[in-house]
Amino acid sequence: MNILAIDNKSLEKFGPHTLLIGILLIVLGIAGILLPTVMSLSTVMIIAWLVLAGAGLWAIHTYKYSPKNVMDWIKPVLLFIFGGLMLIFPAIGVEAVGLLLAFYLLLDAMGSFTMAQSIYPVKGWGWMTFNGVSATLLALLFLIGWPATSLWLVGLYVGISLLFDGFSLVAIGFTLRHGKPS
Repeated sequence: MNILAIDNKSLEKFGPHTLLIGILLIVLGIAGILLPTVMSLSTVMIIAWLVLAGAGLWAIHTYKYSPKNVMDWIKPVLLFIFGGLMLIFPAIGVEAVGLLLAFYLLLDAMGSFTMAQSIYPVKGWGWMTFNGVSATLLALLFLIGWPATSLWLVGLYVGISLLFDGFSLVAIGFTLRHGKPS
């Protein structure tokens, strides 16, 4: 299959608003980097509301299909408690998210090292190793100062992620505006 056909087919998945959304993500990412504590607390609040929405939907489902089974009510009740506690104590929620990010980064590092080892000596194995080392260092940064560092690290991490997502979408948006890749 032709690589150009794959690129054009992939680009067709993006719409005319890709450039604008990319710019907005860059602005949001910069705001998160400049104000990491605000981004951390905002992230936890969004997660809390999503958990509460999930708890509500799960409770509706349980009420509709098995309202008399006490065991089926455990999940929505725990989700309500968890989401509510995150709203009432957002700093503790940020600490929990920081710990989860550290574990995620450690798992990501292990996956990268495994991938690098499995593709060695093929071109690109070094980048996978670099990704694993970077993820390990980030995880250690979270863990060494945890829980205190979570308040700014979570926001910084989310801000950087949004910034890179924005740059990616801007690049795709420019490609769409200025013609397909040649």
